[in-house]
Amino acid sequence: MSVSAFDLFKIGIGPSSSHTVGPMWAARRWLDRLAARSVKGQVAHVSARLYGSLALTGKGHATDKAVILGLAGLRPDTLDPDDAEDLYGFIRDKGELQLDRQQRVPFREGQELLFLMREKLPHHPNGMRFSAFDKDGLLLDEADYYSVGGGFVVSAEDAAGEAPVLSNARAPYEFRSGAELLAIAERENLSIAQIVLANEETWRSRTEVREGLLAIRQAMFDSIERGCRMDGILPGGLKVRRRAKQLHTELLKRPEQALRDPLTTLDWVNLYALAVNEENAAGGRVVTAPTNGAAGVIPAVLAYYERFVHGASETGVVDFLATAAALGALYKQNASISAAEMGCQGEVGVACSMAAGALCAVLGGSPAQVENAAEIAMEHNLGLTCDPIGGLVQIPCIERNTMGAVKAINAARLALRGDGTHFVSLDSVIETMRQTGVDMSEKYKETALGGLAVNVTLC
Repeated sequence: MSVSAFDLFKIGIGPSSSHTVGPMWAARRWLDRLAARSVKGQVAHVSARLYGSLALTGKGHATDKAVILGLAGLRPDTLDPDDAEDLYGFIRDKGELQLDRQQRVPFREGQELLFLMREKLPHHPNGMRFSAFDKDGLLLDEADYYSVGGGFVVSAEDAAGEAPVLSNARAPYEFRSGAELLAIAERENLSIAQIVLANEETWRSRTEVREGLLAIRQAMFDSIERGCRMDGILPGGLKVRRRAKQLHTELLKRPEQALRDPLTTLDWVNLYALAVNEENAAGGRVVTAPTNGAAGVIPAVLAYYERFVHGASETGVVDFLATAAALGALYKQNASISAAEMGCQGEVGVACSMAAGALCAVLGGSPAQVENAAEIAMEHNLGLTCDPIGGLVQIPCIERNTMGAVKAINAARLALRGDGTHFVSLDSVIETMRQTGVDMSEKYKETALGGLAVNVTLC
């Protein structure tokens, strides 16, 4: 298992893990490369060029902001969104930045920052190239990076797209397929969560693993709570109004409604997902789960477990996230979690599958039932396109997370009604998703060149 739970669940800022979090980390990696090559002090001028999907939807996804802040030395997991907004505005107004908070260099869109919409780098649609020059204009360093989904970044040298390996230590239960995962569970008489937690302890102590997953849970719930407090218009020009605060107020006004309408529970699930993805669209702090565009599905289903399931516990939360991580790793290793490669089936579809399996597990499902729940969820997300209006992670992305969360709950409940025996395996549906993504037209893969993006008139 080369993909850790802490690779899949990363704290960052919105609106996109592939277009915001990844490019910011890429800029950070490039600064570290300059330092390692002892040329950072000689840099007088830099350029950043964005290719493919990063160029086509980069402005709507705040890729320009991410690159600028990354070059200025900020990290997506530690920056304060409000402070970052102020710094970004200052840099844009002044036309220069402090490279890694050190020497000043010019940085202006159209000159040092270029959106090359008709060009691509060879290995992935989300490519970027950073270049550094000395005072005489001589090239000091140039490097290509790819943001391959979920905040993962690979260099040109590692462009096969493999997930980072945490150490050379071999985990006790390596698996690369659902079949292998189920075989380990049966042979060792372990749950999927126990397998993942044992593997995580290869790289971290048991306490660190548990505390780390609970910190991820807290970051998810913080984004729900903040999303329920905030109102106003989301940035970007579509004038999309936040809805979570009003929905939250209405639900609190009529608590007795749940006695008459059992489906009120789904209103709360919708609220949780809306709140997270409105925060994401506003550039707030969220958790990639496994991406920012799909950040609301898993928190919404986890909140459903904690707040509506009798007997929910902290141990259940840890097991939920560990199980979800196992399923996310299978998609990451065998297909992709990037909408630029797979369409939205690779983001909301994968999040729905992860959440369904995780919920099934903490509701008492066997490993076979967990695998069945994950398969059901993805089977009914196959072909889901990514066609954001205006290149913004707002329409249809925010509501799509509510649909993914509700579908995950239903998939888990359906799987629990069976014994785990089913016709289509999770491995088969993952491979089908991959093939569907390869065949899908590029205009439906986070380029804003097709679908809703071109059939809805912007006024």
